[in-house]
Amino acid sequence: MGVDNEQVTNENSNYHTSGDAWTPSTWRAKKIKQNVSYEDQEHLQRVTEKLNNVPPLVTPAEINKLRHQLEQVALNKAFLLQGGDCAELFDYCSQEPIESKLKVFLQMSLVIIWGSRIPVVRIARMCGQYAKPRSNEMEMYEGKEIHAFRGEIINGYEPTDRKPDPDRLLGAYFHSAATLNYVRSIIGSGFADLHNPDEWSLHHVRSKGTRQEYQTIVDRLTDTLNFMKTIGADVPFSPLTNSLNSVDLFMSHEGLILDYEQCLTRLLKDPETQSLKWYNVGAHFLWVGDRTRSIDEAHIEYFRGIRNPIGIKVGPSMQPDELKKLLNIVNPDKEIGKVTLITRFGCDNVEKFLPGHIKAVKESGHVVVWTCDPMHGNTKTTSSGVKTRHFNSIIEELSKVIHTHKNNESQLNGVHFELTGEGVTECIGGSMELSDVDLEQNYRTYCDPRLNYEQSLDVAFLIAKYCEKERNESLPAL
Repeated sequence: MGVDNEQVTNENSNYHTSGDAWTPSTWRAKKIKQNVSYEDQEHLQRVTEKLNNVPPLVTPAEINKLRHQLEQVALNKAFLLQGGDCAELFDYCSQEPIESKLKVFLQMSLVIIWGSRIPVVRIARMCGQYAKPRSNEMEMYEGKEIHAFRGEIINGYEPTDRKPDPDRLLGAYFHSAATLNYVRSIIGSGFADLHNPDEWSLHHVRSKGTRQEYQTIVDRLTDTLNFMKTIGADVPFSPLTNSLNSVDLFMSHEGLILDYEQCLTRLLKDPETQSLKWYNVGAHFLWVGDRTRSIDEAHIEYFRGIRNPIGIKVGPSMQPDELKKLLNIVNPDKEIGKVTLITRFGCDNVEKFLPGHIKAVKESGHVVVWTCDPMHGNTKTTSSGVKTRHFNSIIEELSKVIHTHKNNESQLNGVHFELTGEGVTECIGGSMELSDVDLEQNYRTYCDPRLNYEQSLDVAFLIAKYCEKERNESLPAL
């Protein structure tokens, strides 16, 4: 059941997240960062009228399912794996890129499950991650000022195609719908069957010692799956298994373009309470970036009213008192797991800022999901002007975040990576030992550098080894 996005009824009054009435458009009265200036407002109006009536991409039942799973993550009973492209391209809506991304994502989660012995909640940066924030709206090209590339939901990458085009909002919706349709079809057709994982190729690991460590994990994992098959735990609908033949995979993107998000925000019946709630039906999970999370500005005004679980990027500029206020605005009922705090400090800043943020959250009384984004704070530019990230810095930040949480009586609940299932050469280091000179081999990102297939597995193996070590140290001596 849907209604016009501007309708405000008594049914949703109990979900106002502050003393002020909220609708999907109240953000328009606030100052906004990263806004898009369209020359033809009538054209934009025609597009948004169309988007107001397109079918939902996700359902309230699916969103509620993720809410409950993230509650378990916040209570340290599950682990969150979130990852995908920095910025999707419309061309990624194709069979091979989708399958390669899902393959590495599922393999990573399987390795982490083996190491941690707890469920993994999977959220892909997929089916809508078409926008990226930029420091400047304009840039210079061949002596002329042109619009910066801000993702295909806004403009094209080619310098001749930089004018913001409202039709791209529709393009983002339809490419998201097609991608999600294929993801659902292959997951429901055995692609995610954990009993028959694809061959684990470890030939990329140059260190013999590291390759043997990884191979040991794969052998033990495979042996476990074979044992479950032997005792019948792999039989579909068997009481011995929850669901090994399929997985839950949720979709997410940064809620940056509020014109788009408003159109996909619908007043729908909550299947659990039967009351009407405002759901963003364009994704299961949305996050607000470090550049747009100001308390009294448009993005937080929008985010405070939706039923979806949300993420907030937390960087060095976030003040502890500001974090407390922010949590109270977007989650006044202190719903466990409603908010995921995605920290992104840079490996040299973790110990300086994270303890204060942990302390602030404890004092606030909120129970959040703590995840680490070790990508964004560790970007560098090579001497030849190529943007990259060093695998060692990524792992260093992740390690420091884990230990800082532990030293402050807290716990890291998940990770957030920019990655792809393809063999790109955009980040240096890892078991492939890529160097600056290797970047030119297959550097394909249109935005920020991503971990490739092999580097993504490296991260999963390292997390699994850490989790196994922690488990073994916590077991009572015999």
